[in-house]
Amino acid sequence: QAQLVESGGGLVQAGGSLRLSCAATGGTFSRYTMAWFRQAPGQERDFVAAISWNQYSTYFADSVKGRLTIFRDNAKNTVYLQMSNLKPEDTAVYYCAARRDIPTTLAREYLYWGQGTQVTVSS
Repeated sequence: QAQLVESGGGLVQAGGSLRLSCAATGGTFSRYTMAWFRQAPGQERDFVAAISWNQYSTYFADSVKGRLTIFRDNAKNTVYLQMSNLKPEDTAVYYCAARRDIPTTLAREYLYWGQGTQVTVSS
């Protein structure tokens, strides 16, 4: 089974930038859809971005479109979330997820998850 480990979270000021990383082991990474979700306290786990295994298709939540970019390096078994112009409402625990199928925005359809990394954006 695939194992995912996120890193790169931290505290940034509004308008700042941050890059999250997710390293994968134990699966055929190059054939998995990879995605990022986030969850704020008391909130549901919401879709952020996804990228298909062949990198031809990417998807973004409306709230982050134009500010966040997802990309992957299959040689390193790693997917990234590059975040810029961060806002306080971006504050959440960010989770990396994987599934052996086409991208979806539904968290329940991803089988593999990382432990999460905290992103805090101060105003």
